[in-house]
Amino acid sequence: MSHDLTRRVCAEALGALLLAAGVVGSGIMAERLSGGNAAIALLVNTLATVAVLAALIATLGSISGAHFNPVVTGVALFNGQVDARSAAFYVLAQITGCCAGALLANAMFELPVLQASTHVRTGGAQWLSEIVATAGLVFVAFRCKSVNEAAWRVSLWIGAAYWFTASTSFANPAITIGRSLSDTFAGIRPADAPGFIIAQAVGGVAGALLLRAFAERRVAA
Repeated sequence: MSHDLTRRVCAEALGALLLAAGVVGSGIMAERLSGGNAAIALLVNTLATVAVLAALIATLGSISGAHFNPVVTGVALFNGQVDARSAAFYVLAQITGCCAGALLANAMFELPVLQASTHVRTGGAQWLSEIVATAGLVFVAFRCKSVNEAAWRVSLWIGAAYWFTASTSFANPAITIGRSLSDTFAGIRPADAPGFIIAQAVGGVAGALLLRAFAERRVAA
C-alpha cells in the first residue's frame, strides 16, 4: 500500500472511530442526564452528532474525502472519484473504525466493552426512513463543491433527518454495524442491522440516480 493510500485509509478509520464514539457516547450521556425524557435525549444526541460530523469532515475531508460511510464510498467508486482498491480499503477502515468507536464509547462510560444491543429497530417504516435518509445524504454530499461546504451541509442533513425519519437516520452501514455493539440509546439489535443495511444500499442507489437526474448539462455551442 502506498504512503498516500495508507494516509487516506487511516483518515477514514480515525474519522469513523470518532464519529461512532460521538454518536454512541453522546447517546449514553443524553440518556443518563435526560431523566427519562426521550425527546431531550434525542435532541442532545442530535446536536453532538451534528457537531462531531461537521468537525470531522472539515478536518479530514482534504485527506480522504471524509466518506466515513461505505455507501458514500460506493457512489464515489461508481462516479470514478475513487478506484476499486482504495474503495475496498476505505470500506474496511470504515467498518473497523465504527466498531472500535462504539467499543470506545462503552469503555468511556464504564459499560461492558463487548456487548450486543437489544434495541429493536425493524419494520417497513424504519427501512423506508433509511432509504430516504441515505438517498438524501448522497444527494447533498455529492452536490457540495468543497469540503467546508460539505461539513455544514452534510451534518445539517443528518441532524434534520434524526427528527423527520422514524429510524433517526443511521444512513451508514458501517455505523449501523458499530451501533449494534452497544446496548445503549443509539444501539440497534444485530438481528435488525441487515434490514437497515439493505435499505441504506437502496438509498445509495436512489441518491446516485438523483445526482444523475440533476446533473448540469453542457449546452453545445
